[in-house]
Amino acid sequence: MNAESLIQAVRERFPQAVESSYAYRRDATIVVRRESLLPLAKALKEDPAFQMSFLIDLTAVDYSAFGKKPATAFFASSGVGVRPSMGIEAEEPWPGPPSARFAVVYHFLSLPLKQRLRVEVLVSEESPEVDSLTPLWGAANWLEREVWDMFGIRFQGHPDLKRILMYEEFEGHPLRKDYPVKKRQPLIGPVN
Repeated sequence: MNAESLIQAVRERFPQAVESSYAYRRDATIVVRRESLLPLAKALKEDPAFQMSFLIDLTAVDYSAFGKKPATAFFASSGVGVRPSMGIEAEEPWPGPPSARFAVVYHFLSLPLKQRLRVEVLVSEESPEVDSLTPLWGAANWLEREVWDMFGIRFQGHPDLKRILMYEEFEGHPLRKDYPVKKRQPLIGPVN
């Protein structure tokens, strides 16, 4: 089964859940409604047609600054500035609805079928919340805690949603685009 046929199979099984989809370089991606995430994820794991038994990763993206300013420099993985970028603007604005600031992104893998599927759920800033997938995949526990800690997106039904990377008194969520970079935090001493 190729990426297009995987997307078609999910669309046929969940016609009301899938808002959009695309296949790019053999990667299948579907954007699903927030209320459909849990039943869709359960079917992806348990249905023999999909067998997505492995949750590879779970993360989020903050689209609040998408297409608003160009990148100013290119940095190598070593952190050394290699060359200035050409200031590439986004060709199209953020394709999601204006109320959707965030996208929660899930990467699933079916080992028996050798298939990958990316599932995205759009989340508004006013209600940054999705269902927890911890009952289906134990690995979602720490991954959801990381997304909560860095982006402030809550996971309904999570057994222990608390900070995992930052300390409890840390104020804010540092991977949000509007987080003030020079903000002073509690428990951090004076500047030397």
